[in-house]
Amino acid sequence: MTGRPPAPSEPARPRTRAGASSLKDGGTIEPVREILWGSSAGVRKYETAEEVPSDMRQLVVKLLVVQADTEFASIQQHRPWLDRAPTLEDRWIESRIIADEARHGLQACRILRDFGEEGQRFIDELLAKKEGEHKLDAFNMKFDAWSDVGAFTCFVDRVGVYQLRAFQECSYGPLARAMPLMLSEEQLHLNFGASVLRRMVQDGSKYYGSKEEAQASIQKWYPRALDMFGHSNSDTSRRAIEYGLKRWTNEEARARYIEEVSGLVQSIGLTLPAPEFDRHVL
Repeated sequence: MTGRPPAPSEPARPRTRAGASSLKDGGTIEPVREILWGSSAGVRKYETAEEVPSDMRQLVVKLLVVQADTEFASIQQHRPWLDRAPTLEDRWIESRIIADEARHGLQACRILRDFGEEGQRFIDELLAKKEGEHKLDAFNMKFDAWSDVGAFTCFVDRVGVYQLRAFQECSYGPLARAMPLMLSEEQLHLNFGASVLRRMVQDGSKYYGSKEEAQASIQKWYPRALDMFGHSNSDTSRRAIEYGLKRWTNEEARARYIEEVSGLVQSIGLTLPAPEFDRHVL
């Protein structure tokens, strides 16, 4: 009996390319030791500061400093609301958020220590910074109302999650291994922020504030959240991808973020301003 010959099997794709594709789409993969994207894809990850090429080293340090700075700044913003949050549960979650941010800042500083005197100098500067002295605008703004706490954790912390996801399985091993726990802890912040805004819309003064206050907080924090992704067509973001440190350009990450929060805000019963509204970084 004759029949059609079996089709030739498709050659398996290299693991590095498959892994990089999954991560680029926002998924996760089993941890691997090789670099998954960029010019050194397939090569073993850098595990010590001494191994990192000098130009890449500067970028790793810069990214770590910005990351740590946002964590410590967030502590300063949340701290006044430990005793002012409207419910006991809200106060408990505020304390957890502050503890998480402190641990994340410590984690970034531990990695910075690998870079010797240069890293320690940055750590000392980070710990000496006061409110209003931080790198990103969103972290120099006070929480004037409880709605600010909700909008900040819903929108600004969500940008932080996108930045952490961009580091997943990056080419610098110590940084890649820090991501899973940090991402897990950040999820609490996002859920809390959305819950605060939803309760303000649905319950109003029975909970705290009003729908109008919740909407005003979105107008205040959403533009600063979009700014946090950085400049479009940024050479730094392209170099970070080439070095295997990040997996999205600034504009790619911002577009994914806008798509995600658009559905979330609509489900709460609020609206987003146009992406260009009150922007400082384009």
